[in-house]
Formats: sequence, structure tokens, C-alpha cells
Amino acid sequence: MVPRQFMIVAGEPSGDLLAADLVRALQIELPAGDHEGAAGQPLHASLEPRFFGAGGPAMAAAGVELLFDLTQHAVVGLSDALRQILTFRRLLLRLVRAAVERQPHAIICVDYSGFNLRLAAAIQGQVNQHKAPFRNWNPRIIQFVSPQVWASRPGRARKLARNVDLLLTIFPFEKDWYAQRVPELKVKFVGHPIIDRYAAFRERERPREPGRLVVLLPGSRIGELRRHVPAMGAAARLIGKASKAMVLPNAELATVAQKLLPPGSDVQVHVGNLPELLSRADLAIAATGTVTMECAYFGVPTIAMYKTSRLTYEIGKRIIQVKYLSMPNLLADEALFPEFVQDAATPENLARAANDLLANDARRAEIGKKLPQVIAKLGPPGASRRAAQAITSLLSNR
Repeated sequence: MVPRQFMIVAGEPSGDLLAADLVRALQIELPAGDHEGAAGQPLHASLEPRFFGAGGPAMAAAGVELLFDLTQHAVVGLSDALRQILTFRRLLLRLVRAAVERQPHAIICVDYSGFNLRLAAAIQGQVNQHKAPFRNWNPRIIQFVSPQVWASRPGRARKLARNVDLLLTIFPFEKDWYAQRVPELKVKFVGHPIIDRYAAFRERERPREPGRLVVLLPGSRIGELRRHVPAMGAAARLIGKASKAMVLPNAELATVAQKLLPPGSDVQVHVGNLPELLSRADLAIAATGTVTMECAYFGVPTIAMYKTSRLTYEIGKRIIQVKYLSMPNLLADEALFPEFVQDAATPENLARAANDLLANDARRAEIGKKLPQVIAKLGPPGASRRAAQAITSLLSNR
């Protein structure tokens, strides 16, 4: 008798949280007695599903056996990735070997598309290479969170269709986008896990503290911190009367941020505590990415910024095909959040936009009224549960 085995791989702190939520949902959704024998026959026994792979502390806390912490290798852009190409190749080969040795029923790739698309292709290659009588390992490969192929390099959708059995998306427009281009790819919109993650916190009553609060969110990767923290810290010194709090996902990144802040900075650095601070914030300055959706969820007017290497920027501006970089703006189809990219992301520009918004109560109220409409597009609660149900359905119909 063989319990269900899952390899799950996430490479960034945001993906680590998504993967942990999905693992907990799978532990609930998987029928406790439905498993397979060595020859593929259905058996019935009280065998718990097993999870192994690569990710971070949230996955480990959810019960995943980590082969290594992949979140320690999160990079930004092409130039950062090239500097670590040998490391990534070594880690990818290690995961491929583990998959071949353990032969999980499913490989779940969570976000981190630059790495995970290569992993899916490598595992698919191993499956094809070892096909033979009495060698029936044929895992289902799932990508949870669509790569932003709709923003740049749409040809990657073909690669997804070749190597992935199921794509689970968290934004509503993605399913139709794929249906028009690669209709053979099975795509399911499950909604955004953010709706469940902060629901209980959002519903609690909290007294409003006096004074303005500006929350600074530089990102969750070392490369992002090196480029964003100095600009945010310098901007904070130019922002009028307000408390400034910078939030990092772990102590290691908080230590890096402390060292990058300008001398004499009045920014308080926090580890975690994001929902508490966003629930009290008047304004945020945030790196474009997942965290802008968290700002939108809590109704916080936000200034979005992004800086990357010159090489990555020059390539990106030639291939990106969308009007905005922050997802709330894309979903709203308007610039609710002012965006400052690369050379425009100066301390002066960030501070000017922040002071203008802090002084304009009507504009902040207008943004605050539109953000719930953006969040409503993310679907109802239960995204992780729907993702788990889609995976178990895929396995049952193998």
C-alpha cells in the first residue's frame, strides 16, 4: 500500500505561504482511505498523504519535508539569476533526482516560474525517458499561480501546455487568456488565497491610533532590498508628519534592511505583523508584486515602485505588454496606485507622491472606495480548498 505522495516546490516567501495553505487544504480534502497499491490498484487504508520538496519555513510548519530551503535563493531579474545559474542548476537536478527516486503521485510547482517551468520540463523528460513495461510512474504536474506570460513572452504558454497537466490561476482574466492561445491546457481559476488568509483579522475591531502611519514594503528578496530600501528610507525622511514602519517577512531580511536604511532614519523595522500595520495605515509605499494586493485588500492607498538591474530593465521595457506593473491597477484598468519604475523611483518622487496623497483626503477616500471592487474580482473565500479539490480530482481521473 502506497500513501499519496506529493512533491511541492516554492521559491519565494509569498509562494511559501501559498504552498503551506495548499498543503493544509490537501490534508483535509484527500480522502483518508483512498490510495494506490504498487501496481496502481485502488486500495483502502488509513495512510496520511506525504509531502516533500523545497520551500521555506511556512511549508515546513505545514508538515512538508524540506530537502532544502529554496526561499534562500530568491532572485530578481535576469542579471541576478545569471549570477546564480550554477546554484540553480544544482538545486534543480537535486529535485529531479528526488522525484525519480520517490516517484510522487503529483509534482506541485508554486509560482517561481523561472525555476519551476524548467523543473516541470526536466521531470517530464525523465518520465518520457523511462517509459517501459511495468514502469508506470506518470506523475501529474500542477502549476499553482500562472506565470505572467500575459505580460511578456506569451510563447511560454506553449511550454506550459507541453509540460503541465493542470494550471491553477488566482486572477480571473487568466483562464480566458489561455483558452484563446492554448486551449489544450487545462486551466482552473480558483481565486486568491489572500481572501482567506486575512479574513479573520480584518473582521476584528481595532481602535484607531492617533497620527499618520506610512508602511514601507520593499519586497522579500535580497536584490529587491538592496535597490528599494535606500530609496524608501530616503523618501521617508522627506515625508511630513507621520510614523514610518518597514515590514519584512523574516529576521534575516530585517537585519539586511536595517543596514541599508540611511543614517538617522526614523523608520521602525518590523518582522511580520503586516496585517496589523496595514489595518492602521494611511498610506503604503510598496514594491510591485504580491504585497500590492495585500495593500489593496486592506484598502490602503499605495505608491508602487520597482527598481532592477539595468540589463533586466532594458530587456523588460521591450517585452512587457501591459500598461501597469501592479496587479491592483491591472484589475482596475486604471492607475489607482501611482507607479514609479527604475530611474523614476527616486526618493524625491516617492516622497512628493506620498505627501500629495497624505494631504488629499478626498483622493485617498476615492481610492479606498474602488479597492473593494478590485478585491471582489479575486473570487469568494476558499481558494486553497478549491485548488486542493482540483488536484484531487485530477489524481482521481488519472
